Amino acid sequence: MDTLQAAPSATTNTRGDTAGAPHGFGMRNNQARQVRHVPAGREYLTFRLGSEEYGIDILKVQEIRSYEQPTKIANAPAYLKGVVNLRGVIVPIVDLRVKFNCVNEEGGVDINSFTVVIVLNVRGRVVGAVVDSVSDVMQLAEQAIQPAPEMSNAVVDTTYITGIANVNERLLILMDIEALMGSSEMGLINSIAQG
Repeated sequence: MDTLQAAPSATTNTRGDTAGAPHGFGMRNNQARQVRHVPAGREYLTFRLGSEEYGIDILKVQEIRSYEQPTKIANAPAYLKGVVNLRGVIVPIVDLRVKFNCVNEEGGVDINSFTVVIVLNVRGRVVGAVVDSVSDVMQLAEQAIQPAPEMSNAVVDTTYITGIANVNERLLILMDIEALMGSSEMGLINSIAQG
C-alpha cells in the first residue's frame, strides 16, 4: 500500500513577509497540484466525491493512502467498509461516497487508481475516509467562505457543512469532518469517546 505524504515545505513571499507554506500534496507524480495562496485564512485538503468537490481542515489529516480492500465487519452499515491494520492500529474505514449518496448510476461506487483513503486524526482516534480523488491543498480567507444555505433537515442534512467557498468559478463544500466522524449517526462515537 502506498503512502502519500505532504510535500516538503517551500517558502513563499506573497505579502512581503517570509511566512512558509506547504507546497502541496504529491499525488502519483502529478506536478499540476499546488497550493493556492490568498491573504491569511485556513488550509483545506480538497477532494472529490462523485462530481462535487469538498474541503476539510488540513490539521485533521494524518496522511493519504492508496485504497486497499478493508476487512469487512458483519452487520455494519453500507458506508462502513471495514477495518485495516495501519502500522499496528486497527482503523475503521468509512466510504464518504456511500455516506453522502455520491454513487454511480448503478448505485455503487467505483474503485480506480485515483481512489484514496484520507487517514484522519479525530479526537485522538484514527479513522479512514474513502474518497474518489484528492485534488490539492488550498488556503481560504474567511471572507471567501459563505455560510451553507438553510434547508429543512427533512430534505437535506447540512449539519456537517461549515460553509461553501467560490474558488475559480467552482463551488467548494467545506465539511466539519470531526463532527461527522464523531457523530452518533456514524456509529464510531463509542470508540472515539473512550479515547
